[in-house]
Amino acid sequence: MSLTMAILMLVGMWLSVAAAMLWGVMRIVRRHSQHHLPPQVQPKPAPVRRIRRHAGAH
Repeated sequence: MSLTMAILMLVGMWLSVAAAMLWGVMRIVRRHSQHHLPPQVQPKPAPVRRIRRHAGAH
């Protein structure tokens, strides 16, 4: 095998591994993205009215 062929094979293998890694990352990102769901708006809770009492520390 000539040196040129070995270098071309190394570059080709590097490109195939890089493409496979990119495909895997894109697959994970697509699975975990939540862009297709509308944002959920939660209603504000009603304020709690507290009963005022005298301090019992006397």
